[in-house]
Amino acid sequence: MKKEYRIKKNEEFQQTFKHGKSFANRQLVIYYIEKKGQEHYRVGLSVGKKIGNAVTRNRIKRYLRQAFQEMDDRIKYPHDIVIIARQQTKKMSYEEIKKSLNHLLYKERLLKK
Repeated sequence: MKKEYRIKKNEEFQQTFKHGKSFANRQLVIYYIEKKGQEHYRVGLSVGKKIGNAVTRNRIKRYLRQAFQEMDDRIKYPHDIVIIARQQTKKMSYEEIKKSLNHLLYKERLLKK
């Protein structure tokens, strides 16, 4: 995922939390907000220390980034999307994480038809 497609600043995360909409399943929580004038969607990932050690957290973030990369052409623009991983994700494979993410995006109508 390109750097310009990532949310890095705390203010941008906070704005998405405060003004955005949210939805969750057992594995992931999604917050999203529409951003006018943006050419592409942007993604922020949050995996807390309660999930596991650094190796586990980085693996989950890598899986999520790869899932977004594979679904790139199907995601609607222009949105800022923040994904928060829950405890169950540490035991999940890449395919399971991708399926869970796809479910969230589909339910919130962030996927193109």
